Amino acid sequence: MFENYDYTVTNRFLQYVQIDTQSNAASSTNPTTEKQKNLSTLLVQQLHNIGVTNAYTNQYGYVYASIPSNSQKQVPIICFCSHIDTTDDCSGTNVQPLLHKHYNGQDIFYPNAPDLVLSATKYPYLLQHVGHTIITASGTTLLGADDKAGVAIIMDMANYLMHNTQIKHGTISILFTPDEEVGRGTDKIDMKAVNAQYGYTLDGGEAGNLEQETFSANALTLTVHGKIAHPGDAKGKMINALKLAAQVLTALPTTILSPESTTDKQGFVHPLHIAGTAEEATIQFIIRDFVTSNLQAHQQVIEDIAKQVTLLHKGSSYSIAVTKQYRNMYDIIQTCPQVVTYAQQAIQRTGLTPMLSSIRGGTDGSKLSYLNLPCPNIYTGMQNIHSPLEWIGERDMQLAVQTLVHLCCIWEEESN
Repeated sequence: MFENYDYTVTNRFLQYVQIDTQSNAASSTNPTTEKQKNLSTLLVQQLHNIGVTNAYTNQYGYVYASIPSNSQKQVPIICFCSHIDTTDDCSGTNVQPLLHKHYNGQDIFYPNAPDLVLSATKYPYLLQHVGHTIITASGTTLLGADDKAGVAIIMDMANYLMHNTQIKHGTISILFTPDEEVGRGTDKIDMKAVNAQYGYTLDGGEAGNLEQETFSANALTLTVHGKIAHPGDAKGKMINALKLAAQVLTALPTTILSPESTTDKQGFVHPLHIAGTAEEATIQFIIRDFVTSNLQAHQQVIEDIAKQVTLLHKGSSYSIAVTKQYRNMYDIIQTCPQVVTYAQQAIQRTGLTPMLSSIRGGTDGSKLSYLNLPCPNIYTGMQNIHSPLEWIGERDMQLAVQTLVHLCCIWEEESN
């Protein structure tokens, strides 16, 4: 089925990662950065070039397209989705991807960061790629595999199906989103344009991995109100809000309920940012848990601490604002088990062992699932994301292309 196929995924990936698409959480525009549209425009052109004539992008940077069904059956429309933006945790400007062909298992050093080392001792998944090609950046930027690997995989799947018309499949919807890294990947989405019953994000890690569960997430802003006075005449008058905020941070749990101390299905509260003046200070938190009802209990931990701190300083006060971010997609996915079962079968057909797991984070699939598009997450191979040590194996990306094609076939086979 793939023996004579000339994969395009690597060349596409190398091209995409050199386009700076970093999103910006501080921006109020959609998309948050105009430069994301540069990749959107290229993807539309490339889809047209392989025969997907209905591909288009819009003012928000989304890309919509579909491959028509070639089956006589009534096959549900499935959507494959990846995000075009990269995180602002690490520079995405002037990415220089490096091919390490026939990787030998030895340490990899970076031309632009001599002290940086990618070692199989620390990252043993590298050893599964001995004899194959892996791709890194040059040491001063991220690579952008998160999630340009997913984009390249979907594009190569589309290329395969358009050039192998004997492969039976239903209508395939293609969706590329901006701003996923800042939690706004679905803010301006047009679900009528997506026009699918089931979906899959391509935003996962190790080959064979399939994720059906994410955190549920809230954002919380704690505002601490002090009392201001001239510092030269402040005795008995001033209550410094910055110092109160510092006391709140100091009182947070450190051995439980923090990202540093939790793993697996354990939730946490995490302070992200503190700002303010002596009169008023704010702390921004994220609250995460796989059990949605636990979010309220975690919020209460913050509130109890704030209450205790302000009670000790008469005249001070606090306020809390909570914003819902996303919810555990498993609550939706479990109502349509075939969406996971078929993906497991596709991974098996690829020659891999499916590994069901949970994401200690979220994807566009979290929100898409609550927009009536049940949407588990399929592997791409990306490793060490959001860092200069990010890398990916060419073989993993090619296997992911195979998995998507098999998945299209299975949906067609199982339909009437």
